Amino acid sequence: MVEVRQARYFISVAEELHFGRAAERLNMSQPPLSQAILQLERQLGTDLLTRSSRSVLLTDAGKLFLDECRLLVQASERAAEVAARAKSGMAGTLRIGSVTSAFDRVLPEVLERFRNDWPDVELQVSEIDTHHGRDRLLRREIDVAIIRQPGSDRGLTSVPLRRDRFVVAIPASHPLAGEQGAVDLARFRDDSWVWLPRAISPDYHDEMVAACRQAGFSPQARHFANSIQSQLAMVGCGLGVTLAPNSSVGAVHGGFVGRELSQRVDLVELSLVSRAGEPEPITKHFIDCAQQTADGRN
Repeated sequence: MVEVRQARYFISVAEELHFGRAAERLNMSQPPLSQAILQLERQLGTDLLTRSSRSVLLTDAGKLFLDECRLLVQASERAAEVAARAKSGMAGTLRIGSVTSAFDRVLPEVLERFRNDWPDVELQVSEIDTHHGRDRLLRREIDVAIIRQPGSDRGLTSVPLRRDRFVVAIPASHPLAGEQGAVDLARFRDDSWVWLPRAISPDYHDEMVAACRQAGFSPQARHFANSIQSQLAMVGCGLGVTLAPNSSVGAVHGGFVGRELSQRVDLVELSLVSRAGEPEPITKHFIDCAQQTADGRN
């Protein structure tokens, strides 16, 4: 088997076609280099160079062998670089869990920034809901989660990624769909509501409830969805009204109208959540990329 050291020696001689200059390039004396090349030829069982008192030339075998030596040295340098990057945290695997609504803009922007910096990190992305995202983080099944979480649970820490506000989504056929301007949420107290069960997303559910109670009523939840996109699709079918983040309403089209609320209800729609404590280098850099992306958006 040809060693990387031998390949470097041969590359220098083949490119210089002069043992003295090649030895100088390698910071060694000429005799050991000449012996090393002779030993390499004996090892391979073929002549790589044609030597005379006036010149050193490559044989046909030497020309082919030179190409392979260059590949061997490049592979060795690449392996050393990957090992160094892995030691510093710049290579490895990052497991990401994300709610569906982050796939439109937030996650792609963070991933682009992260990949530009650390292209050797393998990314594993899975779709999750907020509740399961927390559990999977605590069980160490994922490294980071992009979920709907306004604060931090015990053992977790969060970075707000996208702040938003609630709007009321109503069917296009609704009597209030043609009005202009902000609307009082209390005007929908008697409507049928499309609801997101608390088991799907406790924080989001509780914020919806709080907004309705602040408006002085408890909604008549008649229809139930498993995601915001499903909520809006059901509203578009004329089944009822719902509250949804403004960004989600703007990203989904068909069959419904989004109306601003006269009493603005703000929310942290998406957060990047990770385990508390000092994160691993890969995780920390992803968090930094997410923070930079959020700062650029705000």
